[in-house]
Amino acid sequence: MAVDLGGIRMKNPVNTASGTFGNGWQFEGFYDVGELGAITTKGCAAEAWDGNPAPRMCELPSGIMNSVGLQNPGVRAFIASYGEYLAGLEERGCRVICQVAGHSIEEYVRALELFEDLAPFASGFEINISCPNVSKGGAAMGATPEAAAEVMAAVRPVTKRPIVVKMAPHDVGEIARALESEGADALSLINTIPGMAIDVRTCKSRLSRPTAGVSGPAIHAIAVRMVWEAHRAVSIPLCGIGGVTSGEDAAEFILAGATAVSVGTANLVDPTAAPRVERELEAWAESQGVSDINELIGAFEC
Repeated sequence: MAVDLGGIRMKNPVNTASGTFGNGWQFEGFYDVGELGAITTKGCAAEAWDGNPAPRMCELPSGIMNSVGLQNPGVRAFIASYGEYLAGLEERGCRVICQVAGHSIEEYVRALELFEDLAPFASGFEINISCPNVSKGGAAMGATPEAAAEVMAAVRPVTKRPIVVKMAPHDVGEIARALESEGADALSLINTIPGMAIDVRTCKSRLSRPTAGVSGPAIHAIAVRMVWEAHRAVSIPLCGIGGVTSGEDAAEFILAGATAVSVGTANLVDPTAAPRVERELEAWAESQGVSDINELIGAFEC
């Protein structure tokens, strides 16, 4: 079940999606988080961000909408609070991927510089250029091949550790090629899809902002298609994200070309979702008659 996500060597393909898993310790009461292949921490910027005002989450028939806005304490406070736990998690065999946030290229660089200095335990970094819920930067930083490439070119010299880029759900083939050309080691896709939820009694948004990011089973088929498109466009590994609630959901991503998968919204519904997905994914791989799950990556036949 071991896979290599652009230099991040995972004992199994199951990761957790940033923002849906705290920083790992919150789930230790449910199971041994060290069983997972990796976790991706909540995004952090160089300095603290307040995020968006409440209400900023609401439930949908097949998922959720969130407009958290990447609230975070800043890299220094994050490391002071969680660094010891995360270093221990790495020692237990679960890879730690620290997500980097920024409003501008300069902020991404500064945040990554801080992580590089203060987080020697991290196996790699995820650069979030696709958050739809911040007032500047965010999704705009990854909206075009040129903008995405500019961010990647700026952060690449900061670290020799693997860099994974979290992509927005559009133009994935072209943007994936641009990121690969500037040295990205892997790509994670997709981030949430912008949507709206209107309270028909008040005629206002159900959240504090007019639009927010949709996640969960509602976007799974779209995410699988986009992973397949990216797999055909680039040769670097992919992490599939979007509506993974079962081993079969994860298997779809693997067949479409993903090396790893991230469990996101499902963690909020079932806190034991990630290890269950791993067990179900392993059972599926065995049922396919292979000795190595890597044999199934991209095995989809048109």
